[in-house]
Amino acid sequence: MTNYIDELNESQRAAVLYNEGPSLVIAGAGSGKTRVLTYKIAYLLEKGYEPWSILALTFTNKAAREMKARIAKQVGEQSARYLWMGTFHSVFSRILRVEAEFIGFTSNFTIYDTSDSKSLIRSIIKEMQLDEKTYKPGSVQGQISNAKNHLVSPDAYAVNRELTEHDNACKMPAIRDIYRRYWDRCRQAGAMDFDDLLFYTFLLFRDHPEILNKYQNQFKYILVDEYQDTNFAQHSIVLQLSKLHQKVCVVGDDAQSIYSFRGANIDNILKFTKLYQNTQVFKLEQNYRSTQTIVRAANSLIEKNREQIRKEVFSEKSQGEPIGVYQAYSDTEEGDIVSNKIMELRMSKSYSYDDFAILYRTNAQSRIFEEALRKRNLPYKIYGGLSFYQRKEIKDVIAYFRLVTNPNDEEAFKRIINYPARGIGDTTVGKIIEAANNHSVSLWDVICNPLQFALNINKGTHTKLQGFRELIENFSRAVSEKNAYEMATSIVKEAGIVNEIYQDRTPENLSRQENIEELVNGIHDFCAMREEEGNANIALPDFLSEVSLLSDQDTDKSGDEAKITLMTIHSAKGLEFRNVFVVGLEENLFPSSMAGDSPRAMEEERRLFYVAITRAEDHCFLSFAKSRFRYGKMEFANPSRFLRDIDPSFLKLPNDSVSSRHIDESPSRFRREQNDRPTRSLFNTEREAPKTTFTKVTIPRNLTKMENAQPKPASSEPITDLQSGQHIEHERFGIGEVLKVEGSGENLKATVKFRNAGEKQLLLKFARFKVIS
Repeated sequence: MTNYIDELNESQRAAVLYNEGPSLVIAGAGSGKTRVLTYKIAYLLEKGYEPWSILALTFTNKAAREMKARIAKQVGEQSARYLWMGTFHSVFSRILRVEAEFIGFTSNFTIYDTSDSKSLIRSIIKEMQLDEKTYKPGSVQGQISNAKNHLVSPDAYAVNRELTEHDNACKMPAIRDIYRRYWDRCRQAGAMDFDDLLFYTFLLFRDHPEILNKYQNQFKYILVDEYQDTNFAQHSIVLQLSKLHQKVCVVGDDAQSIYSFRGANIDNILKFTKLYQNTQVFKLEQNYRSTQTIVRAANSLIEKNREQIRKEVFSEKSQGEPIGVYQAYSDTEEGDIVSNKIMELRMSKSYSYDDFAILYRTNAQSRIFEEALRKRNLPYKIYGGLSFYQRKEIKDVIAYFRLVTNPNDEEAFKRIINYPARGIGDTTVGKIIEAANNHSVSLWDVICNPLQFALNINKGTHTKLQGFRELIENFSRAVSEKNAYEMATSIVKEAGIVNEIYQDRTPENLSRQENIEELVNGIHDFCAMREEEGNANIALPDFLSEVSLLSDQDTDKSGDEAKITLMTIHSAKGLEFRNVFVVGLEENLFPSSMAGDSPRAMEEERRLFYVAITRAEDHCFLSFAKSRFRYGKMEFANPSRFLRDIDPSFLKLPNDSVSSRHIDESPSRFRREQNDRPTRSLFNTEREAPKTTFTKVTIPRNLTKMENAQPKPASSEPITDLQSGQHIEHERFGIGEVLKVEGSGENLKATVKFRNAGEKQLLLKFARFKVIS
């Protein structure tokens, strides 16, 4: 037997050596899944399979390259080179180029990327004279993509009652017509989008049995990685190709199925044994990544899911420390707790910065942790995304703030003059720039005096420009009268940004909504903190001065030095870190409020938490905040139900009994409170939980005004008899000791040393706290 087989444990070896029929390899977290796949392919080659008779499908090009490189080490570069290995899209595009004539294409068809596809859809919407605010290209593209991934053609879409009723309810009855035109236009252009690569492969095999038979005979063995992430189309094509020989091996972990929003269907792996008779199931249960405590804690969590393939993952590494659970008084203190713990571990155990990861449920949560890390000069990076203040939607809103405070700001002017769309195109902007350059004035001066500066525009364009000018002027007049939070909420509402961001319910746009809400939350924090500190500078220009420094730090390029990783849990799948912080473990945040009352959606949220915990090698820490500023006010938050799903023997709970009791509240009361709380947004728009079926695209219908919630003292009677040595509980900073009290009357101040937030000076008439000892 080949030497590399001896490197495998008993379960891995059994999975590699069995090649008599269909097999399902359930690979627990950190169990050596990639090693099994690569060694299995190497073993097949050694057993006489020709490289071109093996089809191996992955989800990323990176995974395919890494596997091929490993295989080459075992069997030689020559054999590995001729393997049919790659992503679903790359392999199927290769087949389609060979067989293009059978589906009415030429072999040199173009592949449209996402931006090409959206551009064509936008053109069709304009040609059909439809309102782009209703038929947003991104939403339409998402609906067409979902249809294709469910193998629904334009003809089938048009006669599908459920789909047409849904589109009518969303006031988008013309989607079926857009889909038909889009399909036809792609064919006329000799082009396919990414979804077509799957759809046309299925159609090729369905409508041309001789072609299907050709590839069935060629691919004598089929392997699929991450099978829990396959959608309906991918699953259907694998069924087509494997029907003849039944030599198919799929590898994955149902406990890590977290991409239903992309079309992944967990049933593909759960029901695999029913579709393929005599399937051999192999369970890789030894975890080589994490301590025993982390593995057993994760097991105790995921066993609460009903829909799963049962397994008992174990570790032979050290027992390790209990999972630390931290309760923060606010999201601000949560950022301080996590940052302080990272500093403590670095000092006590000499970890590098890149040994740490902070994982959160939504992108918007990064702001709090970015600011806490910056405050301590700790280097970090946002994995797979941009730092909070570099995100497009944030820069758009900040550009409004900049123009309102300084109308001569050219870059801000150019960025928002047509955002949200108000019919002022690039041609008009070019004319404004030309006029400004000719007369050595600002762009703002030109639109304020178009005749004086010979701006060559028609009456309609003039009206649009004057509408924009009046909007900015009205905001500018209010800057000196309102604080930064009041101005921010006014601008986001009255500039039309609310209407623009809440019409599109795609996952990407939900993230934009959360980011803008978090920006406004951050401005509220800015005002409240400065007010408590007795700082009178809480106007919009003051906020801009601070945020410009943050943005400047974002652009600082510090090379390849080690950095703390910040990322969403979805982005963390497949990665590992020595120390992991899973933050924001509160009801309506994690699990997400969008899970609603759906047991299936709630189980996916629990799987997401399982993925988060199992990224950790040495230490895992969980944190939640008792309050967050959300929806225009400070809200009390319940700890996540998932904290109670973990066996408490694996947890180190907060020291005070109140915290532990808070986590251990009865589940029935917990659920009742969860169900009684309405789902809201800062802007009071309707936010329905999207269903897991591909047909659901929720568009809010009632865009109403949000309420301005101003920073207010905790009590109308400020505490005036505070003394040094006393301990206080602050709404935002938590527990602290009073070091000294000075001043009198309106200027009475206390210097307080907080456990996690450090030393703060508070103006007592605004400070929100209570004395506890």
